[in-house]
Amino acid sequence: MEQFYTIQGEGHYAGTAAYFIRLGGCDVGCVWCDVKESWDAEAHPLIAVETLVETAAASDAPCCVITGGEPAMYDLTTLTLALKQKGLRVHIETSAAHPIRGQFDWICISPKKFKFPLETEMEKAHELKIIVFNKSDFEWAEKWAQEVAPDCLCMLQPEWDKRDDIMPLIVDYVKSNPRWKISLQTHKYLGVP
Repeated sequence: MEQFYTIQGEGHYAGTAAYFIRLGGCDVGCVWCDVKESWDAEAHPLIAVETLVETAAASDAPCCVITGGEPAMYDLTTLTLALKQKGLRVHIETSAAHPIRGQFDWICISPKKFKFPLETEMEKAHELKIIVFNKSDFEWAEKWAQEVAPDCLCMLQPEWDKRDDIMPLIVDYVKSNPRWKISLQTHKYLGVP
């Protein structure tokens, strides 16, 4: 769908320079998705892996984040290996509703209620990021925290449009449950893509 060099805005690597490759196509359908234009894969032109890799490498970014849409809909082995051959760390942001295929240095899984993640994929997560839209999402978060490795980073992130109402709940929850940390969409505060 698009590619750009920016600052990673969310999660463990927030504040880090990163080249983003956003793939078109998503069958998860979150009602609060902020890139619904990514859902229809056919609405976006195909770009050769070589072109994507050369553009990413030319940015001098230390890492490349593959996101979507839902990037796990695709086998990303060819793309990820080519990016790694150019010396980039390769990260993915996925709901894990499909098998995660490729060579990744960092896997951020954000399970969605609209299409559950595959339990077989949860153990691959380096970072578990739960979007908190309402109070029931804390129970949802704990359900998936039981499925990841003990050293997986667990993050709670307020849904952007409800952040003013949800953030006090997240703060209280993290204070009572210190396994969790807060993730913010800092790129939106900074006004960068």
